[in-house]
Formats: sequence, structure tokens, C-alpha cells
Amino acid sequence: MHESLSKINTSKLKDFNALKLFQNIQTIPINTPLYPQPISTAYVHQGNNNIPILLLHGFESSLLEFRLLIPLLAAKNETWAVDLLGFGFTQRIKNINYCPDTIKTHLYHFWKTQIDRPVILVGASMGGAAAIDFTVSYPNCVHQLVLINSVGYSGSFPQGRFLFPPFDYLAVEYWRQRKLQALFFGDFGNLSDAEMTSLQCAALHLDMPNWHEATISFTKSGGYSEIAPRIKEISKPTLILWGEKDETLGTQDADKFKRAIAQSRLIWLRCGHTPQLEQPEQVAEWIFSNITKPNVK
Repeated sequence: MHESLSKINTSKLKDFNALKLFQNIQTIPINTPLYPQPISTAYVHQGNNNIPILLLHGFESSLLEFRLLIPLLAAKNETWAVDLLGFGFTQRIKNINYCPDTIKTHLYHFWKTQIDRPVILVGASMGGAAAIDFTVSYPNCVHQLVLINSVGYSGSFPQGRFLFPPFDYLAVEYWRQRKLQALFFGDFGNLSDAEMTSLQCAALHLDMPNWHEATISFTKSGGYSEIAPRIKEISKPTLILWGEKDETLGTQDADKFKRAIAQSRLIWLRCGHTPQLEQPEQVAEWIFSNITKPNVK
């Protein structure tokens, strides 16, 4: 475990699933062309059967958002979850340009080092955009794709390119303070246990070294605002899972993904933007029911 991860204060994290998953996070130094030294990368690995599943989290989140889904998937399939470059508990190094291209490069070298087999790539929210980018760029690494309320047509922030000091710092500090304030007021009983756990998980990585610098860098890159034209290039069987009550991205993008991706299936779920937390059993069942066997050559 990287030193900065061992210093994370989990004293307020009371949820069994979240705490257990955090305690199972491993780190590995991943060599990439992005920096002379390896990047300490946070991940979990459970299960050992069938085609490996690789989970990618959303914006300003971590692999902890899959705390309910991972045990269900790992019961039947080898399951991985990784914190993307610039996010979660993966090491943030100064002087790296945190953007979709560097995220993709880091993800590829993690995949090559740890898995090195075609995966069922599952991306939630911004993780969906990262999964699309990875699938189009490295098709031989992906067996199937699963998009959960995915960013792609909307949900990014092209206006981030126009942020300059000190407004860039103020913008990301505003996001940070919103989480901390919500967590503070939640202590007074204004939130459900599930909502409090989600906030606690989302706030754990805020004290990681160089959080501000990495978040500013990614914000100023514009995020995945240019990924939409590439969605039609996806050649892998794709399962689209979408919460019909999504108040973050809405529901119109779901049909856009279905029309753009040739081999796709759209499933509506009775939940909001985070089916992996709101309906993990249904998400796992749909993923399992749509797994296809690899072509044998």
C-alpha cells in the first residue's frame, strides 16, 4: 500500500461493505511513458473465474463506488476495479497533464501489467467515457463493453479550458467544499445511511497529495467533451444500462448511444444516475446475462 493511502482517515466510515473494500485496496507501481518513475496505482482484484471484468468509476470518485457490485460480480467472474489516473487513491504526480489521453495511457499499462487478457470493460458515468476511449483505441484489450449512465454526449465540461488562475483553483475548491459541507450537515441526521456512506466514500480521497493540481489539470483539459464523434467507432458488443430517473445526465443520451453503437442493447432500470449503488443485483444480473463467449481461433 502506498504511504499516502495508509494515512487516509477511515474512522467515520462505518459501512461494512465500504470499509471492507477500502481495506482490500492494493497498490502497484505502474511504469508508463508519462513519467520517469512508476505511478502507484490503486486497485482491487477479486474472483478468479471466466472472462475478467474491469470496472471504471465516475468523475471525482473512486473504485469505492462499486462496493456493492464487486462482491456480486466476483462470485462468478474475476473482477478488477482501478482508480483512474488523477482520481481516487491512485498517486497524483505533479507535472503530469491529467487528461483523457494520459488516463487512457495509464489504464492501458495497468491492464497490460496486471490483466493482459481481453476484459468486459464496465464504465459508470465519466468512467463510461473513459471506457469508450479505451475500447476504440485498444480494441484488442476489450471483449465486451458495458456503459452505465455514461458520459459521452453530455456530462463533460468543455468550458473548463477557459479557467485561469486563480479561478481554476477556486472552482475545484468549491467542489471540494460542497462535499465536505454535505458531509458535515449529514452528521445531523439530514441524510440516509446510504447517502452518508456515499458522501464519506467520495470525500476520502480529497486529502490525497496533489489533489488540487490533478483536478485542476483535468478540468482545464475539458474532460471527455470531444468523445461523442468516436462513439460510432465502437465495434464491441455493448450493454447500455440506464436509470430512468437519472437527474444528472437525463435520459435522452441512452437512445443516442443505442443508435450510434452497432452491436448494442439498451436496458432501462428503475433508479437514478448510479445503478451500481441503487440496484447492484440487477446490474450484476444484466452483465452476466449478456456475456458472450470469446471467439476461438
